Amino acid sequence: MKQGRPLVTALAALVAVAGLQGTALVARPVLAQAWPAKPVRIVVPYAAGGATDTVARAIGQRLSDQLGQPVVIDNRGGGGAVIGTEVVARAAPDGYTVLLAVGPPHSTFPLFARPMPFDSVRDFTPVAILATLPQVVAVNASVPVKTLRELIEYGRSRPGKLSYGTTGVGSSQHLGGEMLNAKAGIDMVHVAYKGGAPLLTDLLGGQIPVGVLVLSNVLPHVKTGKLQALAVIEAHRADASPETPTVAEAGLPGFAVPSTWIGLLGPAGLPAPIVGRLQAELATATVAPDVRSKLEAAGFQVKVSSSREFAEQLAASVDVYRGIVNAARITLE
Repeated sequence: MKQGRPLVTALAALVAVAGLQGTALVARPVLAQAWPAKPVRIVVPYAAGGATDTVARAIGQRLSDQLGQPVVIDNRGGGGAVIGTEVVARAAPDGYTVLLAVGPPHSTFPLFARPMPFDSVRDFTPVAILATLPQVVAVNASVPVKTLRELIEYGRSRPGKLSYGTTGVGSSQHLGGEMLNAKAGIDMVHVAYKGGAPLLTDLLGGQIPVGVLVLSNVLPHVKTGKLQALAVIEAHRADASPETPTVAEAGLPGFAVPSTWIGLLGPAGLPAPIVGRLQAELATATVAPDVRSKLEAAGFQVKVSSSREFAEQLAASVDVYRGIVNAARITLE
């Protein structure tokens, strides 16, 4: 009997270890099934009433129906989206506080000379990109060009005299314009507006000859002949205007600005089962007709990515934008 006790003890230990391993094996699916057990908060780092807020509320309502828990939209505007973004960076990684962000500015936060209370990549867990926002180089119809190549030649003959407008310093439009300057060897002067509406008004009125704008805002005026859409600044043509070439196709091979996206992120360390559940629920929510229509009305092109794809795109876009910012010596004004 005494000689058998060590064997019994060893067998008991093995059973205990096996039990613990079994618990570990079921922990992930149990966690995913248990979440959410209380309301989920989506922080929107912009004021209520804007396009991002409208999209957040449409998605939030749909997620609430799917998850069986209230989804609360928490607008934390201010600081160029820094204030609301910091709220999520500092939140517990439990899936109950997440961020609906737009990049840029999320992907360009690290690039400007101001203290940042978080790291755009390291302090977040990308969940899914919901949609992208195609943007285009457009000109007033009075500008004597019909193609991007013609605009480049026109610009080369007028160094420092041709201006282009965008929605602000550090926007994807601004960085795309500076990349165009560098790649094409031209010197268009940047004019920063305080939003898309005043920029569009001046472009239509001829106060500024060239603009980099959201494609959906340009298309109605292309149809009336007041504007010409020359090229999409991202890597792919837009579904809304498949006849409009990309900048790469129109004369500058290899040119592409990272897509402007709207997506959901959690704090760093968000458990993989929750990320997977959220990504799946978002993929379902965004194809609902009411949600898709609101995204498209705001100019977005619906395309849901995986968490891995989002993480790769976020990291890559920071690197691309850093190169543009450094080359053009862009600083906040």
